[in-house]
Amino acid sequence: MSPRPALSLSVDRHTPVLVQGITGRAGQRHACMMRDAGTAIVAGVSARAASGPVDGIPVFADCASAVAATGAVASVLLVGAMQVLPAVTEALVAGIRLLVTPTEGVPVHDAVEIRRRVDAEGATWIGASTPGMAIPGEAKLGFLPDVSLAPGPVAMASKSGTLSYEAGFRLVQAGLGQSAWIGVGGDLVKGTRFADLAPWLARHGRTEAVLLVGEIGGNEEEEFAQAITASRLDKPVVALIAGRTAPDGVSMGHAGALTWGSFGTWEAKQAALAAAGVQVCATIDEAVHALARALGKTPA
Repeated sequence: MSPRPALSLSVDRHTPVLVQGITGRAGQRHACMMRDAGTAIVAGVSARAASGPVDGIPVFADCASAVAATGAVASVLLVGAMQVLPAVTEALVAGIRLLVTPTEGVPVHDAVEIRRRVDAEGATWIGASTPGMAIPGEAKLGFLPDVSLAPGPVAMASKSGTLSYEAGFRLVQAGLGQSAWIGVGGDLVKGTRFADLAPWLARHGRTEAVLLVGEIGGNEEEEFAQAITASRLDKPVVALIAGRTAPDGVSMGHAGALTWGSFGTWEAKQAALAAAGVQVCATIDEAVHALARALGKTPA
């Protein structure tokens, strides 16, 4: 298997971003909220472009026109599950190289094809079923809650949305904050996995420690444990793994949150991470205090 293209997560307040599906209810709401968070939302894309701008944001009928007019390099795709594949394809053809797809329920065959096309173009895909990503103080692509975001030294990588919202909020309350937050999503087939983030986290200058918010199912946490060594990620890593008491053989919330026998279990993930030097914590408070100690700080 050939190596995957390096992640492109260099986003700041000057990165031009477009929103596909901007005229829908979610598109209108979150385009404005992302802009309010500092993101340079330069355009929207919608078949209803003739309806005019959305709160001052120009709307184009297709990605090619939007990119030509604004120079957008990233896109947040707020479209229905059956529209994600054609919308991603349109964005890639237009030259977009960072795509964030929050939509849940993307068909597995579509996700496999999206992954193939994204890799072929050397692009980066965050999603599906993700709250998005953020560089706090710079830009937010998705709907991560503002109350859980503040600039700081801890990079967050998360599968579980709701648990990560609370973890992010506790980091903010403790005076730690985040250098980056990437929600990889809970689907089995996705654009970016935990292990894909390890090399980027290792070289990211603003990141001094990492909080991994995982969950049972699949083998992403085990892959990340291996990637810690392979990528020479020598920064402190703390982990929270949801689903310790989940019953065997039952999907818990996310399509990927399924254990069977010893595969994907909390115990397997804890053992792999601990062997890689990761402190696996039982509660959010324990994780926040562990990160504070590792950074030589006292929680506020």
